[in-house]
Formats: sequence, structure tokens, C-alpha cells
Amino acid sequence: MDKQDKLQLMYIFPNLFTAASAFLGVIGILASARGDFEKAAIYIVLSLIFDGLDGRVARITKTTSRFGAEFDSLADVIAFGVAPAMLFYFSVAHMYGKVGSLFCAMYVVFGAIRLARFNVMTASVEPSVFIGIPIPGAALAVSMWVLVYLQYPIFQGFEVAMLIGVGVVSFLMVSNIRYPSFKKIDMKKANMLKVFIGLSVVLSLLYIFPVESTTIIINVYILYGLARTIYNIIAKRKKNEYNS
Repeated sequence: MDKQDKLQLMYIFPNLFTAASAFLGVIGILASARGDFEKAAIYIVLSLIFDGLDGRVARITKTTSRFGAEFDSLADVIAFGVAPAMLFYFSVAHMYGKVGSLFCAMYVVFGAIRLARFNVMTASVEPSVFIGIPIPGAALAVSMWVLVYLQYPIFQGFEVAMLIGVGVVSFLMVSNIRYPSFKKIDMKKANMLKVFIGLSVVLSLLYIFPVESTTIIINVYILYGLARTIYNIIAKRKKNEYNS
């Protein structure tokens, strides 16, 4: 095998992770249609893992490409757009007929817009933030809400609240609200002891209470972006009033 063949194989390698993410998304859709909602949520979480690996593998092997970026977006529409929308529809939204269908369709369409905007703006946006909640985060939120709803009877009767929640998350994806990105953390500046302790606590909670801990983490992430935006608006208004 010559050097050119090896280079071509290196470019294929990260795209295999992307293909795996899309494949798991399709399997998740089929699981939702069968009523295997827990399996469908697990497939979405596994898609998240593969989606996180493809970009990192491409950067490590220096095989990033325009094709890979476009393929990743198309896979994300399936794994984090259609798959969670179908999970939510078959588990909850179907109770509301056309309204439920509308909310699920809106989630997919806004997720696709979110991805298209990300591809267009990726060069002009600082790497430490996302403009709008990223679609994998939205997919994780919807999946965890469904799991909590199914596992805890106390949440039966909160279907309307879940429908509204999906609508809010859909709009957050196309909003200008900034959310922190953890893709490029400067490990040199980070306090490694604090990072190690924090990760140990989080992983321990995820091991003992995987669904509950993940739900809390993603909900805090969503609320953090909203709270910071509201705080910045209020602070800016006070500053303008003071200057005037």
C-alpha cells in the first residue's frame, strides 16, 4: 500500500464514526416506532458518543475535510433531529394529534436550520461558544425527558409541559443565545486537580443515577444559557441608564 492509499484510508476513518452515528439514529427511529423507547434513547446517546469522536479523530489525524463536515451535518439531522423527534412523537406527542406532529416537525426543521447556520458561521464565531443550543444537546434533552417521563409515574400528566419544552428547545436552537462549548478547553490554564475532582463526581453520579444525572446536567446547561442572556440584558440596560 503506497502513501496515497494510506492517506485516503485516513480520510475514511473519521467518516466511519459519522456513519455509525447516522446508523444508530436510524435504528433509534425504528426502535421508537416499535415502542422500545428506552432502546431508542440509548441509541441516541451512543450516536452522541460517535458524533463526538468523529471530529476529534479528524483533528488528531489531520484529516478534516469539507466532505466530512457536510456528511457530519447530514448525519446529525438523522441522529439528533429525526430520531429524538420520533422518540418524542411515539411516546408523548401522538396524544395531541396534529399539534404533536407540528411540534416534532418544527424540532426537526429548526435543528436542520441550526446545523446549516453553524456550517456557514463556523469560521466567524469564537470557538468557546455555540450560537444557539447545539442540536446534540437538544437531542439529549428530549431523550432524557422522555426517559424520566417513562420511569417516574409522578410525571404522568405533564405531557403539555413536555410539548412546550420541546417547542422551547426548538427555538433555542435557532436563537442567538450563547452556550458554552467544551470542544477546545485550554488544559494548560485549567486547574487539573479541580477538573479531576469535578469529573470524578460527575462520572460517579452518572454511574449510579445515569438518567437522572444526565437530565439534571442538560437542563442546567439549557437554563444557564438563558439565565446568562437575561443577566447580560439587564446589566446592559442598567449601564445605559447610568451613562444617560
